[in-house]
Amino acid sequence: MGVKSIDRDNSKRLMVFAGTSSKALGGRIADRLGIELGDVIIKRFEDGEIYVRFEESIRGADIFLVQSTSTPVNESLMELLIMINAAKLASAHRITAVMPWYGYSRQDKKSSPREPITARLIAQMLEAAGVDRVLTMDLHAGQIQGFFQIPVDHMTATPILADHFLERQFADDFPEGLVVVSPDAGRAKLANHFAAKLGARLAVLAKQRPEHNEAEITFLIGDVKGKAALLIDDMIDTAGTLCAGAAVVKKAGATKVLAAATHGIFSGKAYDRLQDSVIEEIVVTDTIQVQEGSVGGKIQVLSVDRILADTVHNVFCDESVSEIFAGENQLF
Repeated sequence: MGVKSIDRDNSKRLMVFAGTSSKALGGRIADRLGIELGDVIIKRFEDGEIYVRFEESIRGADIFLVQSTSTPVNESLMELLIMINAAKLASAHRITAVMPWYGYSRQDKKSSPREPITARLIAQMLEAAGVDRVLTMDLHAGQIQGFFQIPVDHMTATPILADHFLERQFADDFPEGLVVVSPDAGRAKLANHFAAKLGARLAVLAKQRPEHNEAEITFLIGDVKGKAALLIDDMIDTAGTLCAGAAVVKKAGATKVLAAATHGIFSGKAYDRLQDSVIEEIVVTDTIQVQEGSVGGKIQVLSVDRILADTVHNVFCDESVSEIFAGENQLF
């Protein structure tokens, strides 16, 4: 039998469990911490109701529940809420929800009358279930942290993505030079920071949204002619915006177009769009489980297990989380 927990000063005990949507990632995090993933039964009754039971004692333990609220979003969310409640009733000392992808994060404000602010509702539901702390990664909007009455640790995959493309530059994969392209003005700060890390130039696409999951690219600010263009964003969902932006950048004279994002949602016709697009390579992380090499081999997946494991360790040991990212985990 392997080690199921980490003890600190014979008074604190760390345990890691994972929900259905993040079982593989949870296992890698536990491996990084030098422990085994905790045993938890998660099953569904015939009518779709979810049942959760921890298979070992968690009384007095500092437990971390790894679960991205990815597709199917509502089932993943409900599963996490039930896991939190089960841990609360089992007398866990502290319950931390590790949500690499925070579902409903795009519904962070009212854009039209009679709309909900669902990202805040999710925060209230997590608190009502009994969570003590939330760890999440590359939120769509920074204000989501303010929707909680409990601590929220915000992590970022920017260092992982930046290191990947730095290695590509050292290998001279972009002899023509690289331009980092922001998909809209709202992501310009992130893209500028990313460009600075790579020693690259910055360009910005301007867009408008006539409907949800629809975007129209209006114009490009910056020069990409004769350069390799890297479109950077926090997520790729239906890929409509990404593919439209890539076409504009290619038409403006980019020699090749690449894309990078933390969260690869890939819903709807995303794979078909990416397959037919001018984008040559898409780099995402495993905050959401993605099939490596899909879309004709275009998709490459980088793991965030080290960052998440380091964050879990520091939270457990009451050490700084921002030091892991050199204070660069609040770039909005």
